[in-house]
Amino acid sequence: MDSDQAAIFIIISIAFAFFIWGRWRYDLVAMMALLTSVIAGVVPWSQAFSGFAHPAVITVAAVLIISRCFLESDLIEFIFRHISKSNRSVNSQALSLTGLVALLSGFMNNVGALALLMPLSIRISRSGGSSPSLYLMTLAFGSLLGGLITLIGTPPNIIISTFRADNLGQPFTMFDFTPVGLGVAFVGLVFISLIGWRLTPIRQGQASGEEEFEVENYYTEVRIPQTSMTSGKSIHELLSAAGSDIQLLGLWREQQCLPDLNGSEALLPDDILIIKTNVDALDKLLKSANLELVGSKEAGAIQSERIGLMEVVVMNSSLLAGKSANSICMRRHYGVNLIAVAGHDSKSLKRLSQIIFHPGDVLLLQGSADSLPGIVELLGCLPLAERSLKLGQAKNMILPLVIFALAIIGSALGLLPVEVAFVGAATVMVLIGILTLQEAYESIDWSIIILLGAMIPVSQALESSGGAELLAGNLLQVFGQFPAAVILTVLLVWTMVLTNVVNNAAAAVLMAPIAYDTALVIGASPDPFLMTIAIGASCAFLTPIGHQSNTLVMGPGGYKFGDYWHMGLPLSIIVTAVAIPLILWFWPLF
Repeated sequence: MDSDQAAIFIIISIAFAFFIWGRWRYDLVAMMALLTSVIAGVVPWSQAFSGFAHPAVITVAAVLIISRCFLESDLIEFIFRHISKSNRSVNSQALSLTGLVALLSGFMNNVGALALLMPLSIRISRSGGSSPSLYLMTLAFGSLLGGLITLIGTPPNIIISTFRADNLGQPFTMFDFTPVGLGVAFVGLVFISLIGWRLTPIRQGQASGEEEFEVENYYTEVRIPQTSMTSGKSIHELLSAAGSDIQLLGLWREQQCLPDLNGSEALLPDDILIIKTNVDALDKLLKSANLELVGSKEAGAIQSERIGLMEVVVMNSSLLAGKSANSICMRRHYGVNLIAVAGHDSKSLKRLSQIIFHPGDVLLLQGSADSLPGIVELLGCLPLAERSLKLGQAKNMILPLVIFALAIIGSALGLLPVEVAFVGAATVMVLIGILTLQEAYESIDWSIIILLGAMIPVSQALESSGGAELLAGNLLQVFGQFPAAVILTVLLVWTMVLTNVVNNAAAAVLMAPIAYDTALVIGASPDPFLMTIAIGASCAFLTPIGHQSNTLVMGPGGYKFGDYWHMGLPLSIIVTAVAIPLILWFWPLF
């Protein structure tokens, strides 16, 4: 092992450690890895930022812009009405929802497809008296399976295609992924709809159709008003009257926190109780004890005769991610009050306005009923209300569908490179007013763009230094005596494990050169090896951090970190069992 190989291995290993740790965002970690590689001399100065001009980065950005056009589609509304009005079993509803999200994910960003269907699945679960957790994880996994079907379904496919173009002169085309991806998606969807949803832990009680909000374990604050009869009573008396569904986390009195409380503590006017509870218990507490929600009564509250509430999920690209209500001056700048939070950060004893929001957190916001939908859109959050409360104004989708179809046809027939076809489609959509320029920029997940642009030169350094060939040789030393199907299985499982702890695009970028060099060492075609990486990088079924879709449903579904493997592990085994034979059938080794 020479010095360049040692340097790139150390840099990538440290980057992986930071990816898994999660203390810093993956785009920042990727940029640190790139800069370190440049300083160490394994990436030339002249190529430091060449990744940002890479076709994979351009294509991903264009697909994200085009996907924005479908978020408020009249076509999607038509499909929604037909699915939601049928009163069918959980099996058939799970199949309909996962099948639809998989179909949409094949031709648009899978997170966008999931965002379209989450409100519908929650509405269906509530109207049927079942838990949203039965549907949301299946919906997330369905979006991942759908991404396998086409070139533009998921960033790993685009990365693998451009890697093939760089090394073999020709990229994978639009539907080269379809024979394997469609077979894997079909078997996966059958498993999910018949068995998989039964393995999902039920994290919420039964829901009725009249309930407006259903998330358990909201973290919120209530104040003891001056006129409340609760003043002077003990904490024990208050909680006994409210029931057992309320957990008192702390008490703020005169700007000081009193976390170590005993039941005999007397409550005083203007005390603020920090509690964790569900909506029913919270409503009972407010009415029975004559208390008030802090967020809805503080100075500067919404100046409007029509006050509304909306339950929203923080998206990965949201302006709120990584910030608190105080740090962005939510009330002053956006005119909304934060009423409650449900999410993984809600365990810490902080004032509500100081909680750091993370993707997947569920927020209960109060604001002007007329302006709240637009503000939620501006903040980059996903509303969990009925589709009648959808953001913005629905637009006719015939023209963008035609433009999108022409881009697909042009790239599928080889008339235009895929990056040119989709950048052209996105540009036309902006020029004719389907999207504004601001909406186009806002639709791009810049964290993914930074991740890809930074990691592509690092991946190229892994290959040019001979590091990928060295890893491939070590892999073959262990498994070289086995059939090629075993080697492909090892690569698939390795990639699937990796993509569950780091971003799927990063997994594809780093595993592609290893798989390619493995194929060259044994004298096989690189295509089945690259297809194996494409499948593995998109199958993050074991953790909520492996893919944005998994993160997005964690809060609304009430899932815990360890819930995903219940359905995800058997689904991963099924994907492996189906994908390897299909890859070998459609992409022969020799």
